[in-house]
Amino acid sequence: MNIRNLGELAALATAFCWSMSGISFEKAGKKVGSLSVNYIRLILAFFFVSLYSLIKRGLLLPIDASMHNWIFLTISGLIGFTLGDLFLFQAYVEVGTRISMLIMASSPPLTALLGFIFLGERLDLKSLVGMAITITGIAIVILGKDEGEKKFKFNYSKKGLISAFLGSFGQAIGLIISKIGMKNYNALASTQIRIIAGFIGFTILIAILKKFNDIKTAFKDKGAMKDITIGAFFGPFVGVTLSLVSLQYTASGISSTITSITPVTIIPFSVILLKERVKPKEILGAVLSVIGVAVLFL
Repeated sequence: MNIRNLGELAALATAFCWSMSGISFEKAGKKVGSLSVNYIRLILAFFFVSLYSLIKRGLLLPIDASMHNWIFLTISGLIGFTLGDLFLFQAYVEVGTRISMLIMASSPPLTALLGFIFLGERLDLKSLVGMAITITGIAIVILGKDEGEKKFKFNYSKKGLISAFLGSFGQAIGLIISKIGMKNYNALASTQIRIIAGFIGFTILIAILKKFNDIKTAFKDKGAMKDITIGAFFGPFVGVTLSLVSLQYTASGISSTITSITPVTIIPFSVILLKERVKPKEILGAVLSVIGVAVLFL
């Protein structure tokens, strides 16, 4: 296996990890609330990552990281894990994982746009066409109109859709800053730093909102804890680490494209595990969103 293949396979595995973690977190969030799920999954993820780091690297903590790594990966963790996921997990509860993941397909176009603005990366006509296709795919799913009506309306909760879009924006910014901060540093240790930052961010937020009793209650819910553990394993631990491995071993565009097939890969999970009924136009929208990302980057 060459290095390029490693990056692409890591991105493909990441997409499936997002599907598993998203479904698990949605189930847990409906039981104990999105804030509790966010906080507990970071505790579990840090345990998983630290244990694996000790086995793999011989280091329990990322003490070999440079100041550059710490600064930028901390900022990335606060934006991606704290702010971005705060909105994303609320979207899981409001509109479900499948629709949230579909809207998250807007993250690669946002990443490309931010890369153009802040990193001077190229953005040509093909990229703009790709963005338009992705947005069209998302619009097909979230917009509709009643028979006889001329105006479009949202098919899902506006609060949930806005939360999902804010989550997508947070992920896009976090990705850009991660790439700046990680450079050639170990992907696993980079994930540790981001998790630490996210945990600190949520601790401050929970303290301000005085929600620690909700966290205690969530720990006592066996069903929710099972779902959070599964989600933490496939999400912040395996999924995030694989996404960073992918970024290191292949171009960010290829990585984002493959990772963004989640709106399609999550459909069978939603049907089998959540017993959702998926409309043909929703499948079409999901496929279009992925095609748009592919046109954007490939």
